[in-house]
Amino acid sequence: MGEQRIIYVGHKARHLYIRAVVMAMEGGERDVVLVARGGCIRNAVDVAEMCRRRFGYVAEGLPENMSIAGIESDTEEVEREDGQTSNVSVLKINLIGEGDIPPREEE
Repeated sequence: MGEQRIIYVGHKARHLYIRAVVMAMEGGERDVVLVARGGCIRNAVDVAEMCRRRFGYVAEGLPENMSIAGIESDTEEVEREDGQTSNVSVLKINLIGEGDIPPREEE
């Protein structure tokens, strides 16, 4: 297995990030890391839990066994528009998919 696929989670709808995880898993990458900063951390936690539980129509395309292999928190310094620096919390959630991916039903 190669390097981990990194998916940066922002303010967009959760199902878009879940779809990114599904596409990575379908492409053979079963080790995915969700990365979020600041206010987007809540969205990343929701995405990870929805993937782990395979909740919703989009998440049904994930492997049979989804687990959270690890969670890492950190602080990054980012430069603001006024030239000063701010500390921003960063959360990384490692998702592992094991087992078969269920076939898609044709409509």
